[in-house]
Amino acid sequence: MAWDWELLAGPDTINEGPAWDGKALLYTDIAKNEIRRYDPATGEISVAYPDTGAANGLAFGPDGALYACAGGARAVVRYGADGPKETLVDRFEGRRLNSPNDLVLDAAGAVWFTDPRYGEHHADRELDHDSVYRIAPPAADNGPWSIRRLTSDTTRPNGLLLAWDESVLYVAQSDYAPGSVRQLRAYPVEPDGALGPSTVLHDFGEARGIDGMCWDANGDIVATCGWGASGPGPRIAVFAADGTVLEEHPLPAGDPTNCAFGGTDLATLYVTTLDGRLYRVTNTGRRGHPMPTRIQ
Repeated sequence: MAWDWELLAGPDTINEGPAWDGKALLYTDIAKNEIRRYDPATGEISVAYPDTGAANGLAFGPDGALYACAGGARAVVRYGADGPKETLVDRFEGRRLNSPNDLVLDAAGAVWFTDPRYGEHHADRELDHDSVYRIAPPAADNGPWSIRRLTSDTTRPNGLLLAWDESVLYVAQSDYAPGSVRQLRAYPVEPDGALGPSTVLHDFGEARGIDGMCWDANGDIVATCGWGASGPGPRIAVFAADGTVLEEHPLPAGDPTNCAFGGTDLATLYVTTLDGRLYRVTNTGRRGHPMPTRIQ
């Protein structure tokens, strides 16, 4: 079935991080340091949060707060429902993070995030690795969040997902340097919270791999991948949890960055792009999977 793509905004500057808040879609404009809100009831787009530190990935936690990877500020932050923006972590072992990119939260409220450094500017980097981390809420009020490095085999990790039972972490290894690899990987989560050796579920070869991804209600992975520069082109690919490609849907224009389901029944897919487009697709035949519920 061919998808019907509806352009809601753009082109503009790079958009990312779509996240559904129950009534509207929040997404980021990285270059303009904005988190924007698209209201499907009115079609209006407004600035929900300015001065975001070049926020990239967004996710709502089981506490209802909005969490963001502030890539330019090199931090993971939280926007409370009634309070100001709070920096949760900006360093690992005393060194500044590279550029937090994308994140997911588990049912206990811990944040799993990727920390690559894309582009040519590396003069200010303090870490000699691009890794995946998990940060956990403090045991006591106003205490620091703890941070743990989870991978030592990633270069430019990007989008990520947790299995519904939190037993597997899916990571997009998306390094675009010549000779590097672009893969969808699965890491088993060990009982102590460490990650076991990864399994490669899909290898994209020389073409652009996955940027962002989300779950659908069937347990399939809906992912943004590809671009016009090489390979089979910009598209949404749907993978089974074992990496089997189930569907591929080309974009009408632009290279996709991330995607999220929204709408009252989570049956609408929203897609952002490198050139600042915001798309909506209402006939995917799929529904999204709800966010985790906090474990008390």
